[in-house]
Amino acid sequence: MPYDRRTVLGFAAAGAAAPALAQAPPVKPGTLPDPTEVVPLWPGLPPGARAALPRETITDRAATSGFQDRFVTGIARPIMTVFRPARPNGAAVLIAPGGGYIRVVIDKEGFEVGHRLAAAGITSFVLRYRLPGEGWDRPADVPFQDAQRAVRLIRQGAAGFGIDPGRVAAMGFSAGGHVAASLATRHAAQVYAPLDAADRLDARPDLSALMYPVIDMARPYAHPGSREALLGKPASPAKEAAYSPQRHVDATTPPTFQVHALDDPAVPPENTLQYLAALRAAKVPAEAHLFEAGGHGFGIWGARGKPAAAWPELFLAWAAPRGFLGGRT
Repeated sequence: MPYDRRTVLGFAAAGAAAPALAQAPPVKPGTLPDPTEVVPLWPGLPPGARAALPRETITDRAATSGFQDRFVTGIARPIMTVFRPARPNGAAVLIAPGGGYIRVVIDKEGFEVGHRLAAAGITSFVLRYRLPGEGWDRPADVPFQDAQRAVRLIRQGAAGFGIDPGRVAAMGFSAGGHVAASLATRHAAQVYAPLDAADRLDARPDLSALMYPVIDMARPYAHPGSREALLGKPASPAKEAAYSPQRHVDATTPPTFQVHALDDPAVPPENTLQYLAALRAAKVPAEAHLFEAGGHGFGIWGARGKPAAAWPELFLAWAAPRGFLGGRT
């Protein structure tokens, strides 16, 4: 069913009336040490590599953000950073940070989330995916190639990671939400030539969590920067449709949790609403939280003091009966 702004406000009011959940205090990014365990995604050069590879650069915006706020560009060797819980419960989450497809924001939408989920017993993998505008063949598929490969490697390495290969979720923020939604809807698409046994494994996540996600690639709701970075300028209507995940939701799409703030100045909340409507049409279990205030790119630390600060506990409460805070129920 379609949703208009009045429906959105109704959702927000319903959320405000819900019982409060106990919230873990947010931890300022950079307070906890970075994990040292990383998993390279590709045994050699990634698919579509050209003679000149980008040079990786990490930039910290602490001076303007007020906290450690690093982003990465020039990603030639995509990796996953592993967050192992002290008491793992067997569940895993692949985390795709945002950055408008021109950077990957590793602290506020990556490492801080990895630490929070690890505290709940969930083994987390923060994905440092390649960027489409940095000199790859088939640039629009480059982030998705890395995401598919990441899910497959998590499942292949399940025993070593101490996880259940049937309890692997994908969570994405902003443009990383587009990566995660693409996994949820196009997991079976072959976008690179299989390399090894890992590529025979399923890339479908068992759950999907989309945080203020970029979804629609068509006007008026597309995020212009992400759209241009991914598809180029101009992009045909057919290409826009091919890379708009709400157009590819079907019965195989995993149960989905969504979060968006109504005052988001960058990615219109209609992105979440369109995807929610598609999930409902396909009868896919879904839960959406639309907050009156939060803005965009808040992660965990940036949501403190706002209604959106509840989202980590809301996600955990939603995931728990699906086996992500212990054994399957």
